[in-house]
Amino acid sequence: MSLPAALSRRPSRPSWASPRVLRTETLSGLMVALALIPEAISFSIIAGVDPRVGLFASFTMAVTIAFTGGRPAMISAATGAVALVVAPLVREHGLPYLLAAVILGGVLQVLLAAVGVARLMRFLPRSVMVGFVNALAILIFSAQLPYLVNVPWTVYALLAAGLAVMVGLPRLTTVVPAPLVAVVVLTAFTVAAGLVVPNVGDQGALPDSLPVFGLPGVPLDLTTLQIVAPYALAVALVGLIESLMTAKLVDEVTDTRSDKTRESWGQGVANIVTGFFGGMGGCAMIGQTMINVKAGGARTRLSTFLAGVFLLVLVVALGDIVALIPMAALAGVMIMVSVGTFDWHSIRPATLRRMPRSETTVMLSTVAVTVLTHNLAYGVGVGVLVAMVLFARRVAHLVEVTGVLDPDGTRKIYRVSGQLFFASSNDLVSAFDYAGDPADVVIDLSAAHVWDASTVAALEAITTRYAARGTTVTIVGMNENSRQRHDALAGHLSGSH
Repeated sequence: MSLPAALSRRPSRPSWASPRVLRTETLSGLMVALALIPEAISFSIIAGVDPRVGLFASFTMAVTIAFTGGRPAMISAATGAVALVVAPLVREHGLPYLLAAVILGGVLQVLLAAVGVARLMRFLPRSVMVGFVNALAILIFSAQLPYLVNVPWTVYALLAAGLAVMVGLPRLTTVVPAPLVAVVVLTAFTVAAGLVVPNVGDQGALPDSLPVFGLPGVPLDLTTLQIVAPYALAVALVGLIESLMTAKLVDEVTDTRSDKTRESWGQGVANIVTGFFGGMGGCAMIGQTMINVKAGGARTRLSTFLAGVFLLVLVVALGDIVALIPMAALAGVMIMVSVGTFDWHSIRPATLRRMPRSETTVMLSTVAVTVLTHNLAYGVGVGVLVAMVLFARRVAHLVEVTGVLDPDGTRKIYRVSGQLFFASSNDLVSAFDYAGDPADVVIDLSAAHVWDASTVAALEAITTRYAARGTTVTIVGMNENSRQRHDALAGHLSGSH
């Protein structure tokens, strides 16, 4: 293309620039901001800090990740998992050390992204992902129960009305998000009718000023590093696990791909910024992300950016109005999110009958640990561990050893088939008839693959036991990769070498 032609081309418009998309992203961002307020306040209480610390974190995380993140339309803010991790640090050392831990945690996330931690997502089995989603739906639902216990009967009436709006309105029109309509209508009705019900204002004082940049008031010495480093590492790992799992889920929901490495360092940058502006840190929020993507229909970074901006405007400039929103309305929104998030197909009897027991076990273990600990990172970790153990056990039983004696009885050929690694090779040694075999034994590995040092050690043990009886062993048929591994390790695994 010639230079004049290139200069004459109009610059492409951003994906959010069309009026229809702009309206969708704006309304969805507003809806998410409303849902973020009580969550951020609740997480602040869990962490043991002032509500403004969680609200400021939600603002800075959302705005920063809108520019640095790799997954469009995903919402990052203060989260319960991070709050649980840092709560002991706040109790023992106070807010300044929390801010230092958040900043260091962000730096660690950037470093982990640089070494390729995002690539580990490929090792997450689908059953762990399903368990993650189902556990998340249960946690979202259970988090609403405190707002629905020991409350006036009018709360249940408001909840039922809100659910009716969110179920029925989409059948009439999708121009305006049904959850946003439910929140506005129920708030207006509550105020007009003078109903006394729990509202956002009851959750804690809202800030009346903007966040201010500043350095954590801690000594910059080795003692401080020793105090905050374990918590910083926990913040980094928990934040990355939840963020990458959420990004993968949104990829599936929207049928698009995202840059997980960019998301990893983007989360780190967001946490660094958050720590310097007095926030408690955070990561991707699956509940609010599902509101943004599913209920709001958002698909770009604009909704994430506006969610943070609207949050700050609402709590600082319109705090008196926001405080009037009944918790029943927001609880109804989150209940609808939990219902939409749960993978109901995974628990259908027909699905459970067809699904291998090992897959169901992995899914249920992920759900159980997550729900019991209220920590998605623990659940995912246990789910992956169970999946690895069951997979190793299943593959270990796929190894088969068959022996055939030559017609003249002078040589016996053993044919080994399957994947040879630590779980399967341990039983390999006992598969041979050392006392009854002739003086010449051939082990044919043409249908097998050697994966690790345990297998090489097992083959050496077999050869040694035959040699003790004067039997000659010849190993044949190894593929190139197996042969290279065997030749590199054979003779070097015993302490005597």
